Amino acid sequence: MTVTWTIFRREFASFFVTPTAYIIAAGFMLFTGVFFSQEFQVAAVRRIPINPATIPSLVSYMLVFFAPLFTMRLFAEEKREGTVELLLTAPVSEASIVVAKFMAAWAYVTILLGITLVYQAILATYAPQDIGHTILAYIGIWLYSGTVISIGMMFSALTENQIVSAFSSLLTLLILYVGDGVGGIIGNIQLSEIMRSLSLEAHYSTSFAAGLFRAEDAAFYAGVIVIMLFLTMRILESNRWR
Repeated sequence: MTVTWTIFRREFASFFVTPTAYIIAAGFMLFTGVFFSQEFQVAAVRRIPINPATIPSLVSYMLVFFAPLFTMRLFAEEKREGTVELLLTAPVSEASIVVAKFMAAWAYVTILLGITLVYQAILATYAPQDIGHTILAYIGIWLYSGTVISIGMMFSALTENQIVSAFSSLLTLLILYVGDGVGGIIGNIQLSEIMRSLSLEAHYSTSFAAGLFRAEDAAFYAGVIVIMLFLTMRILESNRWR
């Protein structure tokens, strides 16, 4: 646990010593701010309430593009610079390395999600909000964010090229995001069901974003995270013995 905590602190701190993390955060807040402003103006003019899941739902789309940007460096950068060998030859398990890096990236995204709570505070001054709906929307997007991070990290472990890592994870996340829509137009029923069951968005929009908690959706995200972390550990293990 001490080793994991040490690696976590190093990785988490690394997000704030490079301009990349600040650029990503600035872009993240810019997109959410502009979108919220537009939605708020429309709601004020029409005198209609704003869905508390509006911003989290936007974030679910944004993470498809933003997550590969900050996960691509987790292992690819260390492979390129040769520092990953130091980690692999140190008396530390692959599990400690992977879990620490994953939790550091997830903590960074959690901070970004926390900042968006300011929009919920603004909505609360505009009209009474469904607190339960808001909490479930954020629990869902938090689990969703952990899932996309785990996928991006796995691709980062596969290569030392950050661009290849980012593109591979982006393509995969995009396919998983639109899986529900693709499943709706596929003629084959069995294939359609498979696409929908693997859709990241479908497990969020039909439950958490709607103010509902379904155990199977939470289990889906948790399951993907565990599988991706396991695969990343095995990839690192293969690198250790090369």
